[in-house]
Amino acid sequence: TGIDPARRDAKMAAVEFAGLHVSAPLADFITREALPGTGIDPARFFSGLATVLAQFTPANAGLLQERDELQLKIDQWHSEHKGQPFDLGVYETFLRSIGYLVSAPEPQPVTTSNVDDEIAVIAGPQLVVPLSNARYALNAANARWGSLYDALYGTDAISKEGALAPGKSYNPARGAAVIAKAKAVLDTAAPLAAGSHADAVKYAVEAGALVVSLKDGTATSLRATKSFVGYRGVATQPEALLLQCRGLHLEVIINRTNTIGAIDSAGVADIIVEAAISTIMDMEDSVAAVDADDKVAIYRNWLGLVQGTLSATFDKGGKQVERRLNADKPFTSPDGSSITLAGRSLMLIRTVGHHMMTDMVTSSGALVPETVLDAMIVVLIAMHDLAGKSPVRNSRKGSIYIVKPKMHGPKEVALAGTLFGLIEEALGLPKNTVKIGIMDEERRTSVNLTSCIQAVPERVVFINTGFLDRTGDEIHTSMEAGPLVPKATMRASKWLAAYEAANVDAGVRCGLPGHAQIGKGMWAVPDRMADMLAQKIAHPRAGASTAWVPSPTAAVLHALHYYEVDVPACQQGRKVLPSSDMLQIPLLTTTLTPEEIQRELDNNAQGILGYVVRWVDQGIGCSKVPDINNVGLMEDRATLRISSQYVANWLHHGLVTPAQITETFHRMAIVVDSQNATDPLYRPMAPGYDGPAFRAALELVLKGRAQPNGYTEFVLHASRREAKKAGAPSSA
Repeated sequence: TGIDPARRDAKMAAVEFAGLHVSAPLADFITREALPGTGIDPARFFSGLATVLAQFTPANAGLLQERDELQLKIDQWHSEHKGQPFDLGVYETFLRSIGYLVSAPEPQPVTTSNVDDEIAVIAGPQLVVPLSNARYALNAANARWGSLYDALYGTDAISKEGALAPGKSYNPARGAAVIAKAKAVLDTAAPLAAGSHADAVKYAVEAGALVVSLKDGTATSLRATKSFVGYRGVATQPEALLLQCRGLHLEVIINRTNTIGAIDSAGVADIIVEAAISTIMDMEDSVAAVDADDKVAIYRNWLGLVQGTLSATFDKGGKQVERRLNADKPFTSPDGSSITLAGRSLMLIRTVGHHMMTDMVTSSGALVPETVLDAMIVVLIAMHDLAGKSPVRNSRKGSIYIVKPKMHGPKEVALAGTLFGLIEEALGLPKNTVKIGIMDEERRTSVNLTSCIQAVPERVVFINTGFLDRTGDEIHTSMEAGPLVPKATMRASKWLAAYEAANVDAGVRCGLPGHAQIGKGMWAVPDRMADMLAQKIAHPRAGASTAWVPSPTAAVLHALHYYEVDVPACQQGRKVLPSSDMLQIPLLTTTLTPEEIQRELDNNAQGILGYVVRWVDQGIGCSKVPDINNVGLMEDRATLRISSQYVANWLHHGLVTPAQITETFHRMAIVVDSQNATDPLYRPMAPGYDGPAFRAALELVLKGRAQPNGYTEFVLHASRREAKKAGAPSSA
C-alpha cells in the first residue's frame, strides 16, 4: 500500500498515522516493503506502534532518570570520601542503600523454549557485523562455513617468515605447512582408530562406516564412529566427508583434479569448517545511523537477509562479483538417507539502547525511543521468516532473537521484556516469540546479573561480557573516586577478573546451558591470528559457549578451539571469585612520570581521532583503524567510549590539562591524516582543526564527564548530521 501524498506533512516531511508523525522514507519502507506478506496492514501496524510507545515511553523515561539520580548519589559519595582510604565494605553498603545493588534472588532455571540449537546446544564462534554494509552482512551470514586451508594460508596462523613467506604466487612450502596443520586438526576433531589423517591415501564409505586406507597398506576407521555423519557423492569415491566434533561439523573436500587435491595422498583439496554458527547483525555500536535515510537502509538490509533477496556486487581482481546468501548443504547420512545442514549462520540482531531518542517518528511533537522503532520493525520483518515462505530460513524453531545493549540493572531488563510482549501483542505473535540477549556491559547489570536474568526467564537466550563498554562504564561510574589506572593496567584489575568469572557463574547457576549462550568479547586484532589461536582458547576454557570474532577467517580459526575444549565440563568446573571484587575501583595508586602520562594521552588521542573522523565524515561505524603503532584494531563506539572516558578522568583529576589535550589532539590529527592519505574520501583534519570530526573528538574528551554514562552517541550523532548537511558521503 502506497502513501497518499495528501497525507504528507510538508513542514515535517512526515506522514501522519495513528497520531504519530512518521518520516516519509520510513513510512514508505514500512508500507511498501516490510508489511506486504505479513498479513499486517499499515493501520494496524502504526496503531500498534502508537500503543507500544504510549506504554513504554514514560516507564523508560523514569528509568533513565533513575540512572542520572544514582550516578549523582555515587558522585556525591566519592566527593564526601575524597582523601580517605577506599573501604569496600562501606562502599558496598552504600550502593545497597541507594538501590544500585539489589538482593539477588535464589537462582531459578530459565525456561526459554523454542531456541535453535546454535544458541541452546552448540558451542562455537559468533560474528558481529555492521548491518549497514550489505556485503559485510552477507559475508557474515555465509561464514557458517569457511575454508581452513584459506584461513591458515592467508594469515599468520602459519608463520610468514623465511621459506614459509606467502609471496606473490603460491608457495608450495607454505602450502605443505597448511596441509600438515589441517590434518592435525582432523586428528584432534575426528581421530583415527590407528594412524593419522596425514597418512591417509583413500577415504571410502562401506556399509555405512568410514574406511580410511593408510600409506602402510592397512585400513582403519574413526576412533569414534559417531564422528562420521555423512558424505556427498558416490560412497566408494566420495566427493566430501561430513565429520562432527562437539556439535560442530567439518567437511573434507576430496578432489584429485584440484591443484591441491592432486598432490595430496588422499586427494583432499580442502577442509571446510563449520565456523560462525551465529551472527549478530548490528544496528548499534558498529553503525553510524543518524537519520531516517540511514536507518531505512539498515532495515532494508535486514529485510533482504530475512527474505533471502539481499545481494551485493563488488570488484574482485578486476571482475564484478555478486554475493548472495548461501544455500543449505545437502549430504547423505551413513544409513543412506538425506540430511541437510544450514548453509548460513543463525542471525540475531542488536538494536539500540534505551537512551537513544529519534525524530524518525514523533508523538505530539516529541522524539520517541528509537529502541521501540527498532524492535517493532525488526520483529515485523522477521515475521517473513516465521511464515516460512523465504527460500532461506533463519530460525527453524520460530523465534526472533534481539540483543539488547546498554541496559542498567534488572528493572531495565524487565522493561525490555515488557516491550517485546507489547510488540508480540500488537503484531499477533505468540508470547515469548521474541527472545532477548542481555549485553553484560554496564556495571549495574554486572553486579546484579542474576537478577537481570531472572527478570526475563522465558526470553533470555544470551549473556556476554565486553571489556570495552564495561570499562567505559567503570570509569564513568567512578569518575569522582580519583584518577584510574592506564588502559593496559586495567586488564589486570581485580574487578575485571571477577566480572568475567561472575558472568559464566551466573549463567550456569541460572540454567542457561541448553537454553542460551554464555558469551565472551571480541578479539580486536584481526591481523594477528597466531596470537588469537594462542589466547582466545581461554574463552571456551572459562565456560563460554560462544565468543566474538572480527571476521569470517577468525571464525574459522576460533572454531578449532571448540574441538579441543569440552565447554559443558568447563562450565561445571568454572572459576568462582568473590562477587564483591567487581566493586573494587581500579584507582591509580602510583605516580606516573610526565612521559608515561603523555604516552597514554597520545595513544588515546590517536585512537579517538582515527575512529571519529571516519564516523563523522564518512559514516563508517566499525572498521580496522590503525593505532599509533600502525597496528590495525577493530574499532567501534565501545572503543571510543573507553578512550574518551580515560582522558576525561585524567583531565578531571589534573593529570592532564585542557591545553595539553588540545596540543596532543592537534599533533595526533596529523598522524591520523597521514595514515588515511590514500583514502580518496578522507577529509584531513589538519591544519584547520575546525571540521565537525575534529571538534567532536575534542568535545568527547573535554566534556566527557558530562556525557550520560560516558556514552559517545549524542556528540557523534550531532556532528555526523552536521557533516551530512555539508555534503559528507552516506553511511558505509
